[in-house]
Amino acid sequence: MNRSETITSPLGILVLAGTPIGDVRDAPPRLAAELAGADVIAAEDTRRLRRLTQELGVSPQGRIVSYFEANESARTPDLVARLQEGARVVLVTDAGMPSVSDPGYRLVAAAVAAGITVTAVPGPSAVLTALALSGLPVDRFCFEGFAPRKPGERMKTFSGLAEEPRTMVFFEAPHRLADTLAAMADPAAFGPQRPAAVCRELTKTYEEVKRGGLAELAAWAVDGVRGEITIVVAGADPRDRPELSAADLAGLVAAREAAGEHRKTAIAEVAAKTGVPKRTVFDAVVGSKAETKGGAKAGPTSGHEKES
Repeated sequence: MNRSETITSPLGILVLAGTPIGDVRDAPPRLAAELAGADVIAAEDTRRLRRLTQELGVSPQGRIVSYFEANESARTPDLVARLQEGARVVLVTDAGMPSVSDPGYRLVAAAVAAGITVTAVPGPSAVLTALALSGLPVDRFCFEGFAPRKPGERMKTFSGLAEEPRTMVFFEAPHRLADTLAAMADPAAFGPQRPAAVCRELTKTYEEVKRGGLAELAAWAVDGVRGEITIVVAGADPRDRPELSAADLAGLVAAREAAGEHRKTAIAEVAAKTGVPKRTVFDAVVGSKAETKGGAKAGPTSGHEKES
């Protein structure tokens, strides 16, 4: 097919545009061109957008609309309608990539459902920058966003991640940093010695990366820390897991069953959390049941037993 035969779509294009997380010089060259040529710019904060365009020397010709958490649901249909009419809509947030703990997911999902092309102008990312600077393993990682604000929910989240083997990345507000690090350092969560890094004001004048165990970092944060915060926490080391007896394994399954889980699910979850083979957990449960009935300690399961 030659150039004259290229088929163009009557639908518009949604462009997710990454913006600098601190230093405006990190803006990708394509960002200025997209902002200048957009039919519509949807911005998390229109005032920040205007400052950014001034710093980039860009004069947007398209319509500028606000698009933030409180109006995402209401504004998404209007933006999709403009895309269906053939508009080029550029979505920007205050810093970094849209949709990453920022507005954008709803619009992307709606655009995809409407058959509209979605593309991106890649830009700086606090998640990847913090990972690279942390000094922790980065071959496998997961992004957990902001932790819950309520202490009970926050501890439940961290306890549930205690055995996560991948390096974890969190965002946090500066006024909650000390409490969050203290919760992370709790033995029921990641523990006081778990290696971590607090990355503050990345790419900005007062950039700082503080590394250490979680208890040490929690003590450091007590006096107050300012700026944009990203926390990186090392994943669980399987070598640090305590040795669990058959009785321990059976007890963990029993606790889950008492909470309403089906036995098969409970066995699978205990195996996943402890790193113990599922068959070993199953045999521990069968042995425990036999002992409870007053019989001798069960050996290997017979052909009459099977996982439920």
